[in-house]
Amino acid sequence: MTKQTMTPLRQRMIDDMTIRNMSPNTIKIYVYAVARFAAFDGRSPDKLTVEDVRAYRLHLISLGYQPTSINPIMGALRFFYGATLGRKDVVEEIPYARRADKLPAALTGDDVARFLKAVSDFNMRTIFITIYAAGLRVSEAVALTAKDIDSARMVIVVRQGKGRKDRCVMLSEQLLAILRDYWRRTRPRQCMP
Repeated sequence: MTKQTMTPLRQRMIDDMTIRNMSPNTIKIYVYAVARFAAFDGRSPDKLTVEDVRAYRLHLISLGYQPTSINPIMGALRFFYGATLGRKDVVEEIPYARRADKLPAALTGDDVARFLKAVSDFNMRTIFITIYAAGLRVSEAVALTAKDIDSARMVIVVRQGKGRKDRCVMLSEQLLAILRDYWRRTRPRQCMP
């Protein structure tokens, strides 16, 4: 949607999220979610009620949406009503879906070793080892630079990770040795390829 055709309400919501320093991806997802909600009912979202939200939620469930897909939509609607419309009373009536308590699939040590041996590319294997050993996201691992490896404190500094937050993760002696070997062999500008 171009600036000329953007409604003042949509622009206000975008401004509200920008003021709160929300990520561009979150802004895009929230705007899309509110637009889909309005399209479902065929009216402007500021004219829709909690009962309309309830009907939309039941519609999403009937389509097979799971809590992991419904909750971001509900988050967008909660933000829209609470921040953009200033109707905090409505926010409390839009609960998040309860997620099933499932244990994640965990690889055994042998599974991890087999996987890493199967990766022949040195750069990719180093990334996978770093992701696994430090519990990093792919985007965090590929953004690492040499200055992010603090061997004195034995931590990896993750800059601007999820939610654009900085954090530190533990650095094991074994991972440090692997990263030093990687550095000696490739002399990269960034630590990861």
